[in-house]
Amino acid sequence: MHRVFLDARRRRLPKLFLLVTALALPLTACGPDLGRSNFGRTTVPAAAGGTGQQTDGPITDAAVAANVLRTIKPCQFLTKDALGALGLGTIEDDPRQSSIAFDTCRNELKDPGGKTIRLEVELGNALLPGIDKTTGQVGGLPLRVNKSGDTDCTLAAMTALNPDLGITVSATYAGDDPCRPGRALLEAAVQKVHNSPEKYSTPPGTVLTADPCAMADTSAVSAVAPSAKSTPAGLHSCEWKGKDPKVTVKFLPGLPPIVGDGYSKVDIGGGVTAFQKQTSASASRCAVQWQHRPWEGDDVELAQVEYENYAAEASSDDPCGKAVTVAKNVVTKLPKP
Repeated sequence: MHRVFLDARRRRLPKLFLLVTALALPLTACGPDLGRSNFGRTTVPAAAGGTGQQTDGPITDAAVAANVLRTIKPCQFLTKDALGALGLGTIEDDPRQSSIAFDTCRNELKDPGGKTIRLEVELGNALLPGIDKTTGQVGGLPLRVNKSGDTDCTLAAMTALNPDLGITVSATYAGDDPCRPGRALLEAAVQKVHNSPEKYSTPPGTVLTADPCAMADTSAVSAVAPSAKSTPAGLHSCEWKGKDPKVTVKFLPGLPPIVGDGYSKVDIGGGVTAFQKQTSASASRCAVQWQHRPWEGDDVELAQVEYENYAAEASSDDPCGKAVTVAKNVVTKLPKP
């Protein structure tokens, strides 16, 4: 299955934590076996060898700092013009922005033999190939490559190490080598990031520029997850985790939340109404979400707090009460519109 991109809340509020989790799953091939084709080789240079910043840090390239990458539009790397310049094949459609992520976009094209190449770019991926997959560099950044089977390849240009973040390209292609189109796209994307990339507008109060790990006080999180430590889970997501439980603060675009599908209103202070839902009948998990400010079209900027405790039965814990406790702190720290 492909990653989930359409927001089910176009009709009703979805189970957000499931959709967000789906974004982190590896992209795999769907539909009939596309077979193999004679893929037209490109003239994309191979990643440079050498050691450089391959396995340790820090990475000091200002162009790929998290606060810079947060504002970069991901679909610019997958437009017809951008893909056409790579000589990979024929592009029929415009790129599709994720409806539940600021930093993710996808498109597909046909190679000269008619085989489908599916490509996805994520600017702040935390689920990356391991250090043992590091192979050379791309645009001066450590390159990691993970080929899975004959049709799937994930490539990451590392933008931070320990904790790891990267610009990733996921490619699904049943041609001669799924890593080939992925490498071509990643090389071009990294070059563009260093050369006047197109950026979102950043009106006052937008969460787009906010560091999610700075949007909750340690004391507030410790009250519900005593041993948890914060770590970035992406450009717009932060996890506080130890053994159990885990708290996640995330910012994303989407339709305004509504009552329904198990979601109910809850007051989180400051005149803000949020929507909470226990997202598992057996485990102790709850999501709390609220509208922060307008975004684009019918969409708004959403803030979300999730609490998960797999060591506790739902009946013996209060996951929504604990998520609300953190949400009441987060709402006071968000940028003011």
